Amino acid sequence: MKTIIYAATIAALAIFANDVQAQRVEVKSGNVDVLSGQKILNIEYDYSSFGVGKFATEQEYLDKKAGEYNAKEAGKGDAWKKTWVDDRKDKYEPKFEELLNKGLAEKGIMAVHGNTGAKYTLIVHTKFVEPGFNVGVVRKNATVDFLFDLVESANKSNKVAEIAMSKVPGGQFGGFDYETGVRIAESYAKAGKTLASYLDKQLK
Repeated sequence: MKTIIYAATIAALAIFANDVQAQRVEVKSGNVDVLSGQKILNIEYDYSSFGVGKFATEQEYLDKKAGEYNAKEAGKGDAWKKTWVDDRKDKYEPKFEELLNKGLAEKGIMAVHGNTGAKYTLIVHTKFVEPGFNVGVVRKNATVDFLFDLVESANKSNKVAEIAMSKVPGGQFGGFDYETGVRIAESYAKAGKTLASYLDKQLK
């Protein structure tokens, strides 16, 4: 019994350490003061260039995994690849916006994907994804590296601020995150929560 309790404690401390690490927000340039008084913040997502696990590019990862699944069962890899892409709009983006908006509510700012009337746009760049795994007795959290560009909506080449977060952990308490998309979605949720906390402290 003591061994089980000890193992559970170590696991909990490891999760806590990952959460602390995820709270680190690195401001690479500029500041977010321009958002003071704004009511709407446009959100855009960029998945154009990121590595996955040991693969330098997402395409390499997709080709490898889809090929393996298709070799076992015709069409399984194609279905898996579709789910991988669909999870962005079905899981990742809603989670990010939900937690971001919850944290910004007191500031009166609403983050809305695809809002054409917002003065400023937050571009969420996914830079690296570690999918993690869960095979029951052994599991590993997902992690995601993000780069956030705050730009003028009318002139997106005018970057107001650049913010980075590294190794944002994703996983469900209790270990019921057997699906890759569920684990990664929690990374986006935590990123939204962390970014909202940072903005809340910075904005008057």
